Amino acid sequence: MTALERLDQPESVAIETIELPLLLKAIYQRYGYDLRDYAVASLMRRIRRAMTLEKLATLSAFQERVLREAACMARFLDVLSVDVSAMFRDPGVYQVFRDKVVPGLRGLPLVRVWHAGCCTGEEVYSMAILLHEAGLLGKTKLYATDINERVLAKGRGAIFPLKRMREYTGNYQHSGGLAQFSDYYAAKHEGAIMRDFLRGNIVWATHNLVTDSSFNEFHVILCRNVMIYFNRELQARVHKLLYQSLAPGGVLWLGAGESLRFTPFEDRYDVVDEAGKLYRKAS
Repeated sequence: MTALERLDQPESVAIETIELPLLLKAIYQRYGYDLRDYAVASLMRRIRRAMTLEKLATLSAFQERVLREAACMARFLDVLSVDVSAMFRDPGVYQVFRDKVVPGLRGLPLVRVWHAGCCTGEEVYSMAILLHEAGLLGKTKLYATDINERVLAKGRGAIFPLKRMREYTGNYQHSGGLAQFSDYYAAKHEGAIMRDFLRGNIVWATHNLVTDSSFNEFHVILCRNVMIYFNRELQARVHKLLYQSLAPGGVLWLGAGESLRFTPFEDRYDVVDEAGKLYRKAS
């Protein structure tokens, strides 16, 4: 019987209900990462994946290693990070953004965009390209934040697998791109390095949506496919943070599986595009 099969036995499941809160409390006290209001099912999938990588059979054994080895915690954060990003993912929504949001940004003296939970930064560079083509990148500051410094380092490095550029080119074209996607990167060996002019206005920083506060007022906030991993109480708290961080008339962009429905802030936004999960904060 494998470790995961043992974990699925009724007695082990009962013990897990005791071990899990202890593990999450220990992580919070040791490292400051508060995972206690994450949705249990999705969190347990990630913990079990991390345990498999560490070749550990119980949550208690995993807790001991996480507490004693910072490198283990770093590896766990890699598992927690939602590393399924792609440039111009959901390209039709980028076209809607070009048509319905960009015109409202033109009259601003400075545009501030926050990518909350940016992972390795594909979304950030997509936005930089879009704003460059709109003539707005020069007056835009993009803030790219994530809980995991290791994925931020990848985004800051601006090197992506060359083998994915064909997929990204198709996304770009379907998003209403105005140039050749290959103009925005240089191929080197197996990597694609994003052009320097796309990188200059990006600020990369760690930020924890669970425990950290607002740090600026933004005209656009992208928080896509992050809150699906939170329970409803934590979702409400994060929505409050995002709402407080948006300027009046600012636009919130959620993920395809997320919505403002049934949140405390549902009636505080106007719908820009429901299918694309674009909402404008009511003035």
